[in-house]
Amino acid sequence: MREKVYDVIGIGIGPFNLGLAALLDPIKEIESLFFEQKEKFDWHPGMLIEGTRLQVPFMADLVTMADPTNEFSYLNYLKHQNRLYNFYFLQRLEMPRNEYNHYCQWASERLDSCQFNSKVVSITPLEQPIKHYEVTVENTTNGEITTYLTKNLILGVGTIPSLPKSLQGMSEEDVFHSSTFLHHENRCKRAKSITVIGSGQSAAEIFRELLKERADHGYSINWITRSKGFFPMEETKLSLEHFSPEYIDYFYELPQDQKDEIFSNQQLLYKGISPHTITDIYNLLYEQTVGGKEMDVTLMPLTEVNGISQTENETGYELKCRQWEKGKSFLIESEVVIGATGYRPFIPDCLNGLKDLIQWDDLGRYNVSKDYKLMLNEEATGEIFVHSGMQHTHGVGSTNLGLAVNRNKIIINQIAEKEIYPALENNIFQKFEHNID
Repeated sequence: MREKVYDVIGIGIGPFNLGLAALLDPIKEIESLFFEQKEKFDWHPGMLIEGTRLQVPFMADLVTMADPTNEFSYLNYLKHQNRLYNFYFLQRLEMPRNEYNHYCQWASERLDSCQFNSKVVSITPLEQPIKHYEVTVENTTNGEITTYLTKNLILGVGTIPSLPKSLQGMSEEDVFHSSTFLHHENRCKRAKSITVIGSGQSAAEIFRELLKERADHGYSINWITRSKGFFPMEETKLSLEHFSPEYIDYFYELPQDQKDEIFSNQQLLYKGISPHTITDIYNLLYEQTVGGKEMDVTLMPLTEVNGISQTENETGYELKCRQWEKGKSFLIESEVVIGATGYRPFIPDCLNGLKDLIQWDDLGRYNVSKDYKLMLNEEATGEIFVHSGMQHTHGVGSTNLGLAVNRNKIIINQIAEKEIYPALENNIFQKFEHNID
């Protein structure tokens, strides 16, 4: 394959790179390939709980915000699935999460540029100044190694589950991250007590599911968070304008220390619980206490977990907790502990050959340009674009599915060196700064 040079090769096939592949598909002058080591597209399979839905409208699919006529739109998927009227009668903007996963699988199976069972093992910059990147790929089914050349790279490796040290070192069957919840569902059903830690959407969805099943299996449930409460995600109309190209432009120009401070105070824009999930939970709590029935269910905000150890009889675990507002410490026993404790940026081993080339900030984060290029220490004619690990530079919208399409437009226009997908302007009603001409 060495004689052929691709315009762009993507590492990882999650929603962001899949959307890029879908938008590139009708552009025949740009040749692209995307590699994924998994055998098929699978988006958070351990959290595809029945009844869960995306937190964004269906228009935040792979392509619609750039080109509603693209064949890989969600509405076209519904047409192919003979579900247009079903979705119409559903009368809701959000699609079920398991259907979003199936929609992405449907798209990935129709895109020749997407190759699964393909693990990128190394990337090597070539020539001086750098003109090409050599990408070495292992076929995970037969071990065959193939090398490819590309002018540009796009990193779409996403994030990985983050379990704090205070919860590590225990049996993974009993103490696990929320991302694997469905894989441990049978273990939960056998437990006498379960503790969920965290107060974001994943924690709430797991708690709701456990609450629905509680009467059938007889376990007790604790829901613990160090946050001040179980707060809803900020979804009012003007707040949503933070997920706009205009806000990214504003945020990017701020000094880095100010960005970090602002971002740390914006958690409810992206980490809160959907109001309908809170409503479901409260309704279950209310209905399960009709007639004075008692539930062995406890919700504890303002509580941090500082350690875990096995109980003396080794039948469960002892959580060292502290109500931080009053400074009171206490212990909780639980057979199963689920950490809905978020995700962290992932830098795969295949980037080892690029680490000296890439510029990093003082905290070991990517230095990213406004137009989503990694800043490099050497001159290069091609670019390394990035989809993740840039919340510190581009703010709360960097992981938003709807804004990902706008990012892909910007990336494609740079690869093509012309405007393929026009930028949309005047998308919001508010101004984040006053410009004086």
